[in-house]
Amino acid sequence: MASAVQTALRKLLPSQLPPSLSPLPGNLYEVLSRYPQDGIGQRVYQTRWGSKGIEGSYWEVTRTQLKCEGKHGKAWGVLVWKGKRVSERDEKIPGGLKYRWNVGESRVKPGFQPLLKPSSPSS
Repeated sequence: MASAVQTALRKLLPSQLPPSLSPLPGNLYEVLSRYPQDGIGQRVYQTRWGSKGIEGSYWEVTRTQLKCEGKHGKAWGVLVWKGKRVSERDEKIPGGLKYRWNVGESRVKPGFQPLLKPSSPSS
């Protein structure tokens, strides 16, 4: 009986979930639209920060204006960079559509190797 219910539900649901229901990273507004009050109070980070070795950084969202079912909009927040609060007051979060975002704090990816800076030749 459970398989009949599952089959019926699969027929009713679209083959691909809308961005607001997807658990994967997306643009900032898609990620915020998944949460109550359009994500106010959530901590969000750009997924590329982890691949650059940036840990413990995030934006804490203070207000939002979402439109087009959460695909576009504006968001403001306070930036915490490497564990230290940088913003004195809320500011517009840049790169909302340009980068991929996720909820939480940035983490370094396993196996991350920082680039070594070239040493200057000694005289």
